[in-house]
Amino acid sequence: MNKDIFAHIREIIENNDIVLFMKGTALSPMCGFSGLVVQVLNKLGVEFVDINILEDQDFRQGIKDFSEWPTIPQLYIKGEFIGGCDIVKELYRSGELIDILKRNEIKYN
Repeated sequence: MNKDIFAHIREIIENNDIVLFMKGTALSPMCGFSGLVVQVLNKLGVEFVDINILEDQDFRQGIKDFSEWPTIPQLYIKGEFIGGCDIVKELYRSGELIDILKRNEIKYN
């Protein structure tokens, strides 16, 4: 895998508190799973950076290789890989997602 892509991914994750690698954008999700994670983040009222992986096939594969996670979307909070749609949904339901935000001193609603 292209080390430049990994460096770019690392830079995005390190420079933003919450990053969602997704299909489409927060305003225009291109799949239901990405849209659901956007809804969860919006419901929590957190600011996040949305990265559309559909714009670059190498980047799309690069994020999967970087995280060793085969699917999109992928959520990172303060540099930590949280998971995909099902994990985010479950963490939200159980209250653990709020615990992660609190632990990382991220403001939410």
